Amino acid sequence: MSIPSPCTNICRMSPDTGWCEGCQRTIEEITRWSQTNDDDRRTILAAVAERREWLAEASGAETRA
Repeated sequence: MSIPSPCTNICRMSPDTGWCEGCQRTIEEITRWSQTNDDDRRTILAAVAERREWLAEASGAETRA
């Protein structure tokens, strides 16, 4: 079974990060998703998880400032 896309249908690229605001993937990661294997998809998802943590931490820092 193939790993599903993390797409959330909120497809806007952030000018600050260069990541999609919905799924936190880069344009390159989005375009290669449908043509890549599950190992590469896991690598992309690990990067997405790190980006989401970073965004959560950055958001928390902004609210404390």
